[in-house]
Amino acid sequence: MISKPADGGAVPPAPRRTKKLPGWSKGLIWVAAVIAALSAASYMTGVAQLTATGTIQTALVLAIPILLAALGGLWAERAGVINIGLEGMMIMGTWGAAWAGYQWGPWAALVAAAIFGALGGLVHAIATVTFGVNHIVSGVAINLLGAGLTKYLSTLLFQPVSNNPRESPPVPKFDTYSAQPLSDWLGDLEDMQRVGLSDVAGVLRGLVTGVSPLTMLALLLVPVSYLVLWRSRFGLRLRSCGENPVAAESLGVNVYLHKYAAVIISGAFAGVGGAALVLTPGGHPGYLEGQTGGRGYIGLAAMIFGNWRPTGLLGGSALFGYADGLQLRSGGSTVMALFYAAVLVLFAAAVALVFTRKYFAAGLTLVGAAVLYLVYWSVDEMPSQLSTYLPHMVTLVVLAVAAQRLRPPAANGEEYRRGRGH
Repeated sequence: MISKPADGGAVPPAPRRTKKLPGWSKGLIWVAAVIAALSAASYMTGVAQLTATGTIQTALVLAIPILLAALGGLWAERAGVINIGLEGMMIMGTWGAAWAGYQWGPWAALVAAAIFGALGGLVHAIATVTFGVNHIVSGVAINLLGAGLTKYLSTLLFQPVSNNPRESPPVPKFDTYSAQPLSDWLGDLEDMQRVGLSDVAGVLRGLVTGVSPLTMLALLLVPVSYLVLWRSRFGLRLRSCGENPVAAESLGVNVYLHKYAAVIISGAFAGVGGAALVLTPGGHPGYLEGQTGGRGYIGLAAMIFGNWRPTGLLGGSALFGYADGLQLRSGGSTVMALFYAAVLVLFAAAVALVFTRKYFAAGLTLVGAAVLYLVYWSVDEMPSQLSTYLPHMVTLVVLAVAAQRLRPPAANGEEYRRGRGH
């Protein structure tokens, strides 16, 4: 019953609040949609490698360095420091991991990689936070420093042992573990070749078979980073430095301290990402010049794709790792099947946009789906020269699509000087 005010007019009912889905549930919906699209594409194109256990294992291994670099970028930029130097810090991490791992084993390699990466972060913090150097200029300098320093150290320390200044001696790797008997049971389901069921089994089996401790640690750092940055007093203060450092200082926050801590942690994460390239079983025996291959930049792109959120950058890292793993394991014909899966995803996204009355965006999405389908229909196999750069092409496309919804920290990249809040 609607009550009436003193003037006789009716009081309008309160508007109903629509409940929004939590972020984790949206992520699960996207994961389910992607697996459904891959399953459908695998069935319709006859390419079983899209959801095979080996493909997922390779994708996971390749996604871990990107994920760690993305987490490093998240910590720095949430504190207001742009970290273009992730690539250089990863390079320093690869060298530190090889140097310590050759002498004392994989766990020592992991610690040394974090220290070397943190040193790169410290240099970046001194330049940007203390001396106010442009963040982009400092990051580029860190990348050049990392490449030059490791080349000099390799010539000095590795050449007498390996007779090659560009690589280290073989480094002991981490052991791998599988979740038994779950892995064997999923393998039986995958071998049944049932549409949908076998695809899901292949994806899950790839995630629980042949996993190294470094992979487990990297995945654990995603919820840890969320809890620290969004559910702790330290994280709240750190993020306030990236949103409004002047207001944070006026409330008693030591902005310099939090920025330094964030950038040093960022460098340590990037260094551990470099260690993942050295310590992963099945990869190169040790350190190799140019080993990172631009993964620091791809990690930065994954962070931007994830809108500066841990769960988002996890999805971005998985996407780039999957694209890289697919072309490495299966070649150009399987990559074209991935185009077909992308067509299905884009078509579903266009339908969803129509229901939300975003007709212009739906039209653009359909155009993109049509272009991809035309490429799939007209090309039997992607040339190897192009498939090698598939992760980089995916990076460009994803950033172009995601650019409309990005919300970086408000004071990201801005120079800060103590005393402005008083």
